[in-house]
Amino acid sequence: MRSFPFFLVLVCLFLGCNDLQKDKQELQDPGWQVTPANLPKLVPLNAKARDAVLQWKEYQVFEISFERMYGIDFREDFVLVLEELIERQKQWEASTYPPKFDTPQIKGRQKVLKTYILKTKGNLEYREAPEQSIKEMITAFNALRGQFNSIVNNTLPEDLLKEENKNGGL
Repeated sequence: MRSFPFFLVLVCLFLGCNDLQKDKQELQDPGWQVTPANLPKLVPLNAKARDAVLQWKEYQVFEISFERMYGIDFREDFVLVLEELIERQKQWEASTYPPKFDTPQIKGRQKVLKTYILKTKGNLEYREAPEQSIKEMITAFNALRGQFNSIVNNTLPEDLLKEENKNGGL
């Protein structure tokens, strides 16, 4: 008779733990199909570009936040990382650009990236499938990184480019 209350407490404890497992499974949105393996790979910065952005702290912080996206399995975690990306992007946009990257090409690609970040946020808020907008956001970030690589590999003299702009371009 003394073992009956002990047995009852043990059964209640077991059932309570079982409910936690169900709650954990329900946390994952069944419509969330984004896995790091499905995401496009990031374009690497070449050595010259990496050296050029090394002193640009705001970009470095943004890049670290962006790369965190590749370790996320749950929608809720992705929403938090996306909110952080929005804040980091604002800081990056307000920062002082290195002279080499203070160009319309970089700023334009940064605005495109900002647009896709906000589009992805909208898809997540309205519970729409975010897979396509996430891929577009990564593609925009890759285009920005590709532009960094292109600028540092440019072998044309600066004065030639400035003269061409004064004459109205091509």
